[in-house]
Amino acid sequence: MKIRKELWFGFILMGLIVAGALAMLLGADKITNGHIGLLMLSLVVVAIMLGFPTAFTLMGMGMIFTWLAYERDTAKALDLMVQAAFKVMGSDVLISIPLFVFMGYLVERANLIEKLFKSLHLAMVRLPGALAVATLVTCAVFATATGIVGAVVTLMGLLALPAMLKAGYDVKMSAGAITAGGCLGILIPPSVLLIVYGATAGVSVVQLYAGAFFPGLMLAGLYIGYVIILAKIKPSMAPPLSEKERYVPLPPLTEKLATSHSARALPGLLAALKGKRNQGVPASYILKQLVIVLLPAFLFVAVALWSYSSVTQAEVKEVVTLQAMGTTVDESADEDSGTGLAAPPGAEEDGVKEPPGAEKSAADEPAAAGSVQEPAAATASAAAAATDAPRPDAPTGYWIGFGVGAAVMVLYYAFLSYTRLEVFKMLLTSFFPLLLMILAVLGSIVLGLATPTEAAAMGAMGGLLLAAAYRQLTFTVVKESVFLTAKTSAMVCWLFVGSAIFSAAFALLGGQELVETWVLSMNLTKTQFLVLSQVIIFVLGWPLEWTEIIVIFMPIFIPLLTHFNVDPLFFGLLVALNLQTAFLSPPVAMSAFYLKGVSPPHVTLNQIFAGMLPFMGIQVLAIILLYQFPAIGMWLPQVLYK
Repeated sequence: MKIRKELWFGFILMGLIVAGALAMLLGADKITNGHIGLLMLSLVVVAIMLGFPTAFTLMGMGMIFTWLAYERDTAKALDLMVQAAFKVMGSDVLISIPLFVFMGYLVERANLIEKLFKSLHLAMVRLPGALAVATLVTCAVFATATGIVGAVVTLMGLLALPAMLKAGYDVKMSAGAITAGGCLGILIPPSVLLIVYGATAGVSVVQLYAGAFFPGLMLAGLYIGYVIILAKIKPSMAPPLSEKERYVPLPPLTEKLATSHSARALPGLLAALKGKRNQGVPASYILKQLVIVLLPAFLFVAVALWSYSSVTQAEVKEVVTLQAMGTTVDESADEDSGTGLAAPPGAEEDGVKEPPGAEKSAADEPAAAGSVQEPAAATASAAAAATDAPRPDAPTGYWIGFGVGAAVMVLYYAFLSYTRLEVFKMLLTSFFPLLLMILAVLGSIVLGLATPTEAAAMGAMGGLLLAAAYRQLTFTVVKESVFLTAKTSAMVCWLFVGSAIFSAAFALLGGQELVETWVLSMNLTKTQFLVLSQVIIFVLGWPLEWTEIIVIFMPIFIPLLTHFNVDPLFFGLLVALNLQTAFLSPPVAMSAFYLKGVSPPHVTLNQIFAGMLPFMGIQVLAIILLYQFPAIGMWLPQVLYK
């Protein structure tokens, strides 16, 4: 029987792991519990590579070695398992996982991806490598909405790969664009990986989402830039589309109004509304088209007015200052009297006398009432004074942004033809609803308007509304989405239980202490430690998936971060970028097998692997850029939360 190359690679890698573990045991002067812990780690990796279920392998190994560490005390081992499981069940962070997963499955089954790909392809038709660029953008948007790598790669393999091959695109570049784009959901929020890392490392998921936003956009931008440059240098790999493939048919009523497909839409519709060229088209139809045409202008005006109001508003600072002064006066009175009942010192000397009847009211009414009224009056007068204060002028940056936005609007309407109007309408029904849902979920989390769990619930509701809007909300769709959500969520939660038991056993045996002693004995610098950890994670991405790497190996690295003065948030962003390789690194690249399962017979697995390699190089470049310029990931969390 002939064994495939990837199986040979897996067997060799397992052999090396076992050989390394045996060499460690035989080479040690004295075998300690720490060495047994490292042996447990090696056996877990080998068992997972052999295909055993990850969660139950972690639990089984953890229980066996915990039993050994407790000197065969079964009761203590079982207590540890119960405590670890209860700790996972009590985690509030994990509640958002099933909600985000449910949102993803609903969006996947709403059949949005075909409309999304077609509209983006037509919108980017003049770019070099337009089909590949549209594939990457579609994957980025869809992967962000779903976060399910297998679903995105499979659907794009059915939709985009035949279109690219029919257009004469290179097989390797086409396969690489689909597999790399499908993995972006691992990094770009709302990502389940970031939730799992946050729960494992004790890092705020909100800050992780804010930090991963720009690195995710950077990685997607690098992919798109690579495709455009490659298509420009080698047009044979991504030939431009023909006029027939670029053609967008106009609706019958719009066809009557348009003298040609390239005629400008705004002047034509305005002229038709006056009655000169309406050609029997109802005025209601023309007004509807005008509203659609003017939507970007309305949005620009609304954003400009809101921004102007924000940058010229200075009342808050003055009100706070006046309130503080009132509070100071009140506190000084309290300090003098101890009860807040006495008049301020020197009041009688300054000739300030109480009005007639004040003594009676002071005796009859509670003292607290008088003490409360003064700050309230001070606050009201402070607010009135602040309102009367002149508004400051808008800063130069606002006017620069306004000018750039106005120029973009002018160019947009100058080049908006009837054909582009139809493309814009296609984007309104495919791209913008998904984008709006994603931004609403992320914005509510990042701006502190909702917790991740609350935002995930709203995202799940958004998925239901999208499916209903596209008439896909059937009982079968909901049933399948609920079933798959339960299956995925159970897998993640059992992984956490297994990870908690395994980590406790590893620490109990002293494996964590042994690893820390070994790393610290090398006297590494911060840079050397980060390089070592990322190389280890990169290599682990060959045989293992990201879930296994996070739950097994992050508890080993996290305690070392304090010694090397590494921010766990920054380390998590590096890991998230690095774990893109878990789905792209041969020979166990799951995205390659997803694509192979739906690709034409002449597309080989080796071609898919070869197409993924340049995108893996781009991932390494993205990691280097993030390390050299940490502000790419750390700027937004620092601005919002510190």
